[in-house]
Amino acid sequence: MKNEVKVTFISLSVNESFARQTAASFTSVLDPTVDELADIKTAVSEAVTNCIVHAYPNTIGKITMTLKTDGASVIISIKDRGIGIPDVKKAMEPCYTTAPSEERSGMGFTVMEAFVDKVKVTSKEGKGTRVTLKKYIGSKR
Repeated sequence: MKNEVKVTFISLSVNESFARQTAASFTSVLDPTVDELADIKTAVSEAVTNCIVHAYPNTIGKITMTLKTDGASVIISIKDRGIGIPDVKKAMEPCYTTAPSEERSGMGFTVMEAFVDKVKVTSKEGKGTRVTLKKYIGSKR
């Protein structure tokens, strides 16, 4: 079954929980296991937190989350219109952070990659970033 939902919310930390729950609720039509839902919620949490912390470091901006089902998978796109990432490849390296003074671990993308089947990051400086997460549900890969 194919389905699609798009939600936009502002980059406040309280909305990270909203994004997690929205992703879990949307994915429930695919009859995921508890572990699969936890994986999705964790990856979404990391992606949204990156928007809140890094995309809009000194301001509040909009985050758009698009959720789609495609057969036995869920595809979640999290997009901001923030400052962008100058070097996506570097940013995806474990332990790389642009905010060391805030005691950030630099593991956000690594965590996302550990909990979903595919992570794609596109970014343009001054225009924003899109993180697309794909998770296969069940054994229908």
